[in-house]
Amino acid sequence: MACSIVQFCYFQDLQAARDFLFPHLREETPSGAVRRDPSKSTNWEDDGWGAWEETEPQEPEEEGNSCKTQKTSWLQDCVLSLSPTNDLMVIARGQKAVFLVPKWKYSDKGKEEMQFAVGWSGSLNVEEGECVTSALCIPLASQKRSSTGRPDWTCIVVGFTSGYVRFYTENGVLLLAQLLNEELVLQLKCRTYEIPRHPGVTEQNEELSILYPAAIVTIDGFSLFQSLRACRNQVAKAAASGNENIQPPPLAYKKWGLQDIDTIIDHASIGIMTLSPFDQMKTASNIGGFNAAIKNSLPAMSQYITVGSNPFTGFFYALEGSTQPLLSHVALAVASKLTSALFNAASGWLGWKSKHEEEAVQKQKPKVEPATPLAVRFGLPDSRRHGESICLSPCNTLAAVTDDFGRVILLDVARGIAIRMWKGYRDAQIGWIQIVEDLHERVPEKADFSPFGNTQGPSRVAQFLVIYAPRRGILEVWSTQQGPRVGAFNVGKHCRLLYPGYKIMGLNNVTSQSWQPQTYQICLVDPVSGSVKTVNVPFHLALSDKKCERAKDMHLVKKLAALLKTRSPNLDLVETQIKELILDIKYPATKKQALESILASERLPFSCLRNITQTLMDTLKNQDLESVDEGLLQFCANKLKLLHLYESVSQLNSLDFHPNTPFSDNDLAVLLRLDEKELLKLQALLEKYKEEKTRTTTVRFSDDKDGVLPVKTFLEYLEYEKDTINIKKISEEEYVALGSFFFWKCLHGESSTEDMCHTLESAGLSPQLLLSLLLSVWLSKEKDILDKPQSVCCLHTMLSLLSKMKVAIDETWDSQSVSPWWQQMRTACIQSENNGAALLSAHVGHSVAAQISNSMTEKKFSQTVLGADSEALTDSWEALSLDTEYWKLLLKQLEDCLILQTLLHSKANTSTCKVSSLQAEPLPRLSVKKLLEGGKGGIADSVAKWIFKQDFSPAILKLANKERDAENPDEPKEGINRGLFEMSEVEMNLGAIPDLLHLAYKQFPCSLELDVLHAHCCWEYVVQWNKDPEEARFFVRSIEHLKHILNAHVQNGIALMMWNTFLVKRFSAATYLMDKVGKSPKDRLCRRDVGMSDTAMTSFLGSCLDLLQTLMEADVSRDEMQVPVLDTEDAWLSVEGPISIVELALEQKHIHYPLVEHHSVLCSILYAVMRFSLKTVKPLSLFDSKGKNAFFKDLTSIQLLPSGEMDPNFISVRQQFLLKVISAAVQAQHLAVKDGESSEEAPTTPFGKDQDWPVLAVDLAHHLQVSEDAVRRHYVSELYNYGVDHLGEEAILQVQDKEVLASQLLVLTGQRLAHALLHTQTKEGMELLARLPPTLCTWLKAMNPQDLQNTDVPIATTAKLVTKVIELLPENHGQYGLALHLIEAVEAISLPSL
Repeated sequence: MACSIVQFCYFQDLQAARDFLFPHLREETPSGAVRRDPSKSTNWEDDGWGAWEETEPQEPEEEGNSCKTQKTSWLQDCVLSLSPTNDLMVIARGQKAVFLVPKWKYSDKGKEEMQFAVGWSGSLNVEEGECVTSALCIPLASQKRSSTGRPDWTCIVVGFTSGYVRFYTENGVLLLAQLLNEELVLQLKCRTYEIPRHPGVTEQNEELSILYPAAIVTIDGFSLFQSLRACRNQVAKAAASGNENIQPPPLAYKKWGLQDIDTIIDHASIGIMTLSPFDQMKTASNIGGFNAAIKNSLPAMSQYITVGSNPFTGFFYALEGSTQPLLSHVALAVASKLTSALFNAASGWLGWKSKHEEEAVQKQKPKVEPATPLAVRFGLPDSRRHGESICLSPCNTLAAVTDDFGRVILLDVARGIAIRMWKGYRDAQIGWIQIVEDLHERVPEKADFSPFGNTQGPSRVAQFLVIYAPRRGILEVWSTQQGPRVGAFNVGKHCRLLYPGYKIMGLNNVTSQSWQPQTYQICLVDPVSGSVKTVNVPFHLALSDKKCERAKDMHLVKKLAALLKTRSPNLDLVETQIKELILDIKYPATKKQALESILASERLPFSCLRNITQTLMDTLKNQDLESVDEGLLQFCANKLKLLHLYESVSQLNSLDFHPNTPFSDNDLAVLLRLDEKELLKLQALLEKYKEEKTRTTTVRFSDDKDGVLPVKTFLEYLEYEKDTINIKKISEEEYVALGSFFFWKCLHGESSTEDMCHTLESAGLSPQLLLSLLLSVWLSKEKDILDKPQSVCCLHTMLSLLSKMKVAIDETWDSQSVSPWWQQMRTACIQSENNGAALLSAHVGHSVAAQISNSMTEKKFSQTVLGADSEALTDSWEALSLDTEYWKLLLKQLEDCLILQTLLHSKANTSTCKVSSLQAEPLPRLSVKKLLEGGKGGIADSVAKWIFKQDFSPAILKLANKERDAENPDEPKEGINRGLFEMSEVEMNLGAIPDLLHLAYKQFPCSLELDVLHAHCCWEYVVQWNKDPEEARFFVRSIEHLKHILNAHVQNGIALMMWNTFLVKRFSAATYLMDKVGKSPKDRLCRRDVGMSDTAMTSFLGSCLDLLQTLMEADVSRDEMQVPVLDTEDAWLSVEGPISIVELALEQKHIHYPLVEHHSVLCSILYAVMRFSLKTVKPLSLFDSKGKNAFFKDLTSIQLLPSGEMDPNFISVRQQFLLKVISAAVQAQHLAVKDGESSEEAPTTPFGKDQDWPVLAVDLAHHLQVSEDAVRRHYVSELYNYGVDHLGEEAILQVQDKEVLASQLLVLTGQRLAHALLHTQTKEGMELLARLPPTLCTWLKAMNPQDLQNTDVPIATTAKLVTKVIELLPENHGQYGLALHLIEAVEAISLPSL
């Protein structure tokens, strides 16, 4: 039992606290990256960390090395304080502070541990430029009678450079502010009540001492305690009502002006001391000389020690009663979030004032009382030495001082002298540990009659000095006053040693006896590992080495540890030496520690361990009963029993056991009580499951060590208590390893099952524990079990034997109640994620349960009908019981789960060109428990996640559902043929997936109903898209699934939820961005404002348009459909958990159709701008104020929308926009044709097929009150402009005003002829031009062929166009004659080429 350093708390996110206090040390993150991973959220309130957004000046490059050093040593530059009850820590620097509170949380290893998390953070400064210099966390006692000993709350006291001392709650609320001296606060220290150890010690009062450069102020603890409670109550009442004013009691304080000393760095308030008569006379003669008068009563004095320079250590004594203590209502400010008030000596407690009056009062500093002079009585003069810190021992008799020479000096406080010095501790941090002797650890000796030789004497107290040397990274523990070093630890160079030196404030001699709060005397904060540690020092280390038997024992323990580490070939010699060492140890506790280390050794074989334990056991039994420690004897006996059990199990596992019974499928059917058809179905299911699982799991090499467990590990897992063996709290893997040691060989038929069960039962292992171990092995070794079917027979035998043990199944159990034994097995199967093994074990459990139930029923039946001819009970007959029903339900659930898990394991052979990282994430494994807790939509949700991972098209779901559709001819079949056509090319790559899907549909006809599945797929895709908006194909696929939902009620609800949850914010951001820039925005702006690239945003707007159109269609058709009834399969009626997506969808309100249509128009405009990169377009400028105000409102609300005739200016702007869209669409189509695409198909975008823009533009014209015919005419003109005459002829049919269109086309014809005649400059062309009528020549010369987009149009095509124009023009039209001339001209041009 040596010194030890123990971690008792961790930091949740210490780096974030460092970044807050030292912004220049913040880790650089790439632009656009998230600062911290949101999955590692640690409850840091965004509102509380205002400084995250502050811009800090960049550090110069040459200071890079110092910055790296500061990243690890930053804690040395902070003001740090930890409450002695460990319920609050303060880290402050400059004007900022972080308050951390402990919380119990589970670590990564699953163990519960305490972690410091941020409770509050922010700036503490009130006046400009003031910084924190010192801080204390003082726990305040609760005054409730029912208190358990924990503090009521913790007050944070903070000193500032301005001289203010402020008091805060744990939430950062300012309670009290004092200005006692107009100099910076150097140090804050506190003293709390301690019960005097014996009558000769003076009882000390509680106080808070504040050190200034030339003064020291002590505030009475009782007065402070009452004031803080009153202020806290006042803040609470002010926060609740804001109008109550309660005057807190005044503070009693003393202020001494320290004289005759150059500089003061630190101080210690020793408290009230009374002199002995001799010391009184000596002091009086030193001060007053030979004739000094001496009072009869001994004077009481308050003693203060300072460290600094000239003198290096100064001793001050203030006589009690000579000067009246100052009792003043010092300035204090009570602040809360609601209001603040001022309280001072002049005006008392002022009421709530107006804002201007408050500011005036706060700017005026309160009156500062003058200090009472106090001269230094004596000191330790050393002109070259400068003191740095002083630390008072817990019993107020010693103090440790550090200086700038790297020394630690131990002072005798009463005598004022240095009694010890340590060298080589530069920048040392010091603290104390006081240990009280445990009377039970004393060992009585026959010849010892001293008061400390028996367990009835008073407890002794030992003090140890703890020194942390950061330069060397070492923590040392020294026994005082002249004792040796008893402990040393390497802890790193960047830690902080915290020694509060006080406990809980507010206790007295009565309450402190009943309170025993857990306090830490000393703590070490390690910023590198993010942990808080404390030092444990045994009392015996303070005793003399010569007289201490424990020291000798510790020496033997160290010798034993060294012996256990050696590798000696002669094990017999090592065994003999270990026996001698352990028998020489005297103390029972040390002997137990030695035996534990021996049993934990990996190098000693089992025989050595057994022999050593047996020898120790025999020795203890041979001693007198009075001198033997019962705990040690029991410990040895328990370990010996465990060793015998280990030996027995190992021998059984090593025997060569081969059962002679052959095994067939028929035997398996009889064993599991299944007929041939049921067995074949079970085998087929397991075969599919095994095949798909083998494809997805990684390669696993066979482990030859299954069933082998080292004796050291075996002893660590088990403990013996009251003749029963229990398993310690171990991990799941360790549990399986222990179970494998007991049962693995039995399950393989390589060990006798009967002998193993008998051995384990006789050793004291309960049947429930054995069943738990057996099932953990069976369920975890699924692969081996599925490969070896005969293991099912072994499991059946093992389970039958366990069930027949005495306390397995309660004898009073009847068929109408649930047996806890079988419920335990069912629970294990329900929780298991290895569904194949779980299903097999459930079949075995059902069979054994039925067998036992039948035998019990048969026994009862035979007793009731004695002598009567009763029909023999056959094996196929099964007694009806409640357990039987539960088994049947479990088997159905496990079968369903197995089929579903097989489906999720399956994978298509399609090789997609790009797989997202989101799709690469593995799917969670299923269990019956997970499905039961996943809610009604849990099953569909898990399949939707698998579909997302495989990225199947919705047509595959219909393909697998075709048999169901064939069985139900009344259901609509739209889209099935199209789906099959789409799937024909990839169907061959799907493998067994369609069959597995069909099987899952059959197993879950309600949960995987096609609409439900499409709804979940739709939601899953949009959720994943929201995680990474660059993956626009996810959103496109989500809309595809949405369109495949047949029921309009579900479709409407899902679309509305998608819009409100994921789309409307991004959509509004995109709208405002495009309206701001007035064109298609660049990639950088899109990423900044909308969170995605320009390409992804284009696809996003297109998908939004599809969604809004689907929403409108669903709203129209939902009135013709009934609301679907959501059923659940009988086996899954007990599901609990979150409400399903479909249920939520059905709860959605009806949309307001005109509002959705209004958004659809806007979306079409935005999509057109992005798709064709249009410029000089502000989308919102196309709408009036009513239209703008209606955007981005809830689609179910009724908004005021534009109605009636629109302003002609708006209509003109809208028409220009639509004509731009038509031109851009035809241009894009022309470029696509040029690139070799078919003009019949719609051009494709990177994320799917494009819109039919001419149709969409006409539809927009209808909604925007623009002439549809004008749009159609422009479309025809653009088609002819680009030379796509055959499409133009088709489009002419849609135009109403053909006369205006003919005039437009006539001009286009003239441009084509002008290009052919005037711009080609051929001889034939010139001759032809001379023969044309003058009017036609003049008209052609006025044409500008540069407006033509396609000049390479054959003259025959142009001739057709002229003919078309003549058809469209009426004969009385002014340009009809010109058209006739054009026909002649065209014919004349085409003749030479014939």
